[in-house]
Amino acid sequence: MKNKIFATVESNSFLILRLALGIIFFAHGAQKLLGWFGGYGWTGTIGFFSSLGIPAALGGLAILTEFFGGIAIILGFLTRPAALGLAIVNLVAIAKVHGANGFFLNGPTNSGIEYVFALFMISLFLLIKGAGLLSIDNAISKKLK
Repeated sequence: MKNKIFATVESNSFLILRLALGIIFFAHGAQKLLGWFGGYGWTGTIGFFSSLGIPAALGGLAILTEFFGGIAIILGFLTRPAALGLAIVNLVAIAKVHGANGFFLNGPTNSGIEYVFALFMISLFLLIKGAGLLSIDNAISKKLK
């Protein structure tokens, strides 16, 4: 079971997807958790999530998933569980925030699902394939063999 979590395809190219996804989620998580990069911080974000009908505990879990999941994806550590969490966050974002705005990203006030859908698909890719050669997961997988 352990090796199924850490096993991965030995390709350097996965690092490109991991860095893209990880940096995006780290930054968005930092906005929500710490108020960095113009974000509202923990309290403001929990308030926004509550206005959408998302319980505070689940909103908090989403914030922590974005922040720490982003870091995990960047490092390639526990990539599959992190990618699963981020995929779920994206599905909720589509259902609760972006879905009503259609598909296209038409400016900051009418953001459809296309961007979040792309992040969801990258998360699914990493969930299925793993972190790749240049990752902590790959090093652990080799030790478990």
